[in-house]
Amino acid sequence: MSKRPTSSTDAASREDRLRAALRANLARRKAQGRARAIDDPDDNAGAQNGDQGGRSTAGPAAEPRQE
Repeated sequence: MSKRPTSSTDAASREDRLRAALRANLARRKAQGRARAIDDPDDNAGAQNGDQGGRSTAGPAAEPRQE
């Protein structure tokens, strides 16, 4: 497999494509988040207070050991 040398225009074009893809992905994820918030507002009630919306992120190490 041969590598072709990249010119500054190729690099700029790649940067532009990546930037556009990132913007599109961010917009899609925001739209999905809005749709989820509308579909089930009770599930996200705790998320405003720093909670994960009912999902626990603490593992077993977070609970005190009982011996």
